[in-house]
Amino acid sequence: MKTSYLKNSLVLAACLVGTMYANAQQTKPETLVQYTTQADGNREQMHTVKNGKNYQLEFVNDQLTALTIDGVAIPKEKWGQYDAFIKEMREQLKRDREQAEKDRIQAAKDREQAGKDRVQAEKDRAQAKLDRAQADKDREQAVRDREQAQLNRVQAEKDRQQAVKDRQQADLDRVQADKDRAQAEKDREQAEKDREQAQKDRVQAEKDRATAAQDRKLLENLTEELVSDKLITDSKALHEFILNNTGMSVNGEKQPERVAKKYQEKYSRFAKAGITYRVSGTTRQYSTSGVLEAE
Repeated sequence: MKTSYLKNSLVLAACLVGTMYANAQQTKPETLVQYTTQADGNREQMHTVKNGKNYQLEFVNDQLTALTIDGVAIPKEKWGQYDAFIKEMREQLKRDREQAEKDRIQAAKDREQAGKDRVQAEKDRAQAKLDRAQADKDREQAVRDREQAQLNRVQAEKDRQQAVKDRQQADLDRVQADKDRAQAEKDREQAEKDREQAQKDRVQAEKDRATAAQDRKLLENLTEELVSDKLITDSKALHEFILNNTGMSVNGEKQPERVAKKYQEKYSRFAKAGITYRVSGTTRQYSTSGVLEAE
């Protein structure tokens, strides 16, 4: 059950992070909000930088339990001085939760639709197979009709008129057979397109797996370089790492501009996408471009 809570918390954190960046672009550019949700789902921390000050708020069951400004804990009796700010943060947290819920519901709908599409594609392939079988039967029937027409002509002179009608019918059958063959050809072409698309999908999936493997290797190299640069003592000492075009922090400590520039240049793909890497117990997670992955 504890593992389930942790998984849900990580998913919520990923959704809230994506929502936070979207909301930050729509509100004041100097405000940045980050969230941390405990495994039990009842304790939440908000960290925001506003007007040059660092604010950290902690909520338990939606009730404010701690307020820190620039590292200084504010006594509870002075919280009233920050009512407007606290209200703003509560509303921000509520909006981000609602957006995260909408995102999760939409993702479920997308997965359901994808399943329906696969089922329909399978039905289409089965129908194409039946159509091809029917076309073969129609061609065989056309051959039998032509043979019967020939027998009718040989049978008797008096049946000539009937034989003409039979030939006309045979012509109609040939036209229909041609139509059936044309339809069968279209069905075969569609089936071939379906196979080609399936192959493309497999190739893309392989590329995605390769990219993920490259990311993990690049992250290992980056961790080794952090140790080499004495930013951490060893790989186990890394608990949080953030790198983007605006700066770099290690275990919550913002690094000097020259250090950030070195890593931005060497790991430019991570810097452009913006990477956040965190370790919690035996769980490792990192996000780039708003996509959360866990190891």
